Amino acid sequence: MKTTDYLVKSMTKDGKFRAYAVNATQVVQKAHEIHDTWSASSAALGRTLIGTILLATSSLQGEAGMTVKIQGNGPVGFIVADGTAEGTVKGYMGNPHVSLPANDKGKIDVAKAIGNQGTLSVTKMAPGDKTPYTGEVNLVSGELGDDFTYYLAQSEQIPSAVGLSVFVNPDENIDVAGGFMIQVMPGASDEEINKLEKTLKGLPLVSQMLRDGDTPEDILKKIFGDDLKILETMPVRYACDCSKERFAHALASISKDDMKKLIDEDHHAEAVCQFCGKKYEFNEDELKKIYAEMTANDDKKSTDEK
Repeated sequence: MKTTDYLVKSMTKDGKFRAYAVNATQVVQKAHEIHDTWSASSAALGRTLIGTILLATSSLQGEAGMTVKIQGNGPVGFIVADGTAEGTVKGYMGNPHVSLPANDKGKIDVAKAIGNQGTLSVTKMAPGDKTPYTGEVNLVSGELGDDFTYYLAQSEQIPSAVGLSVFVNPDENIDVAGGFMIQVMPGASDEEINKLEKTLKGLPLVSQMLRDGDTPEDILKKIFGDDLKILETMPVRYACDCSKERFAHALASISKDDMKKLIDEDHHAEAVCQFCGKKYEFNEDELKKIYAEMTANDDKKSTDEK
C-alpha cells in the first residue's frame, strides 16, 4: 500500500508562528487492526497517537522518546502512546471496545469515551537520562485537542492550538485521520493571535479536509495562506520496537520466588506486547537461564555490599 502518512513542519515567514500538520490515516488504521478498536475507541486512541506524533516531532531530538498517558473517567479507561523524534508512534488502551451514540454535532463522542475528569501526562526520555521529565495537567474537555493545547500552555509554556481528527467508517476501518498544531512564537502581537484564532474557528475539521483530498500542506495553507516556509517533510508510521530480549529483561525484574514458580509449576512463560500484540515464548531452559542470572546478580550485590 502506498503510504499517505507524513508530517509537515513549517514556520510563517516572519517567524511568529510554527505550524505542523500530519496525515496519520495509516497509523490509526494499523492501531485499529492491532487492537480491534471500535469507533469511539478508535477515535480516542487515534487522536492520542496523532497528538503524540505532533508533540514528539516538534520537541524531541535524536533518539529521545516520549510517553503520553491519558487517564480519564470514561469507558475507554486509560490510553498510552509512545512517540519518537523520527515520527514513529505506538499505543494501547484500557478498553478498545467502546462504541457510543454520536454527540450533538453528529460526531463520535470522544469526550464521553475519555471522560472529562482525569489527567494527561507527558514524559520525555533521552538515552542515558536517569530522571525523565514529566509534565501533567488535568483534562479540560476529554476531546483531546483541547487537552493537548492546555498541556502545551501549562507545562511547556507554549501558547498553541491543536486540532485532532479521526473519521471512522461504518465498517470500523479508518477513513482518514490527521491533525495540526500551531505554536505562537515570541513577537506575535495580540492582533495576529486574534486573527489566527478567528481563522481556526472557521476551519473545517481536519478529517473533512483530508476527506476532501487536502494534504498537510493544504491544511497549513488554509490557516496561513502563502505566508509559510516549509521546513521539513517527514514520514510517520506506527512502529513497535519490542523484542524477546526486552521481555527477558522485564522477566528478570520479577521476584525470584515468582520466577521459581514459573519454572517449577508452569515450565514456561508467555509475554505479549501491549503495543503490537506480538507474543514471546520462554521455555523452561530459558527461564532457568534468567533465574541463574538473577541469582548471580544478587550474589554480586551482596559481595559489593560487604
